[in-house]
Amino acid sequence: MDLQLKDKVALVTGGSRGLGKAICLSLAAEGAKVAVNCYRNTQEGIDLTDEAQTVADEIAKTYGTEAIVLPGDVADEADVRETFDRIEEKLGPADVLVNNAAICPTCPVHEMTAEVWRRTIDVNLTGTFLTSRELVRRSLEAGRTGRIVNVSSQAAFRGSTTGHAPYDASKGGIVSFTVALAREVAAKGIAVNAVAPGMIFTEMTAKTITANKEKYLARIPLRRIAEPNEVARVILFLASEAASYMTGATVDVSGGMLMR
Repeated sequence: MDLQLKDKVALVTGGSRGLGKAICLSLAAEGAKVAVNCYRNTQEGIDLTDEAQTVADEIAKTYGTEAIVLPGDVADEADVRETFDRIEEKLGPADVLVNNAAICPTCPVHEMTAEVWRRTIDVNLTGTFLTSRELVRRSLEAGRTGRIVNVSSQAAFRGSTTGHAPYDASKGGIVSFTVALAREVAAKGIAVNAVAPGMIFTEMTAKTITANKEKYLARIPLRRIAEPNEVARVILFLASEAASYMTGATVDVSGGMLMR
């Protein structure tokens, strides 16, 4: 099947590792030019630029398509504008946006600070709004179509038992935002869909999953944890013309945890 992604320009937020990396590689395998966003904050001492550059180098070496690294904070309006400016300068206007960047602090609600709550909502939900707004604005101004894929979670519907309330709430907000934005821009040729993954085996989750494997497997009808590329393939479909008659949908990729 021709997904018609060759030479399309795609921005993947949180693209330096885990699911984000798998998404970047999947898009590149179809011939897309990929902008790999990663988080960098010198005050916090967090800089994922090197990891993102490794992804970009792998794309160039393996698939021979263009890839650039764009450090920044999706919750910062100025960073988001600069990100899109640099994409246009280096690769051309963005055709595809995958909102994957997220944080997931662990803390019970009764012990949680307002700062932790706000930061989680800012990155996960407001970040999705800011990047989507920027793509929509630029697409409408130029008369271009586009595709947005938002990464939600099964936790948006089921919640968590291990202290992830702000994450769960932000992912629920993404589902509602997906529907709202899809209704606004459908007639303009911009499709907005989401995926709701279940548990994924990544660098960030490996230790927790390995320590409690049987507990987690008992929740999943397919009785296994997803590999990142299994979720990335669904995102790739939604980012492509193969999903041309879909908008406002949230696709369950949870191994049967949701069954919705």
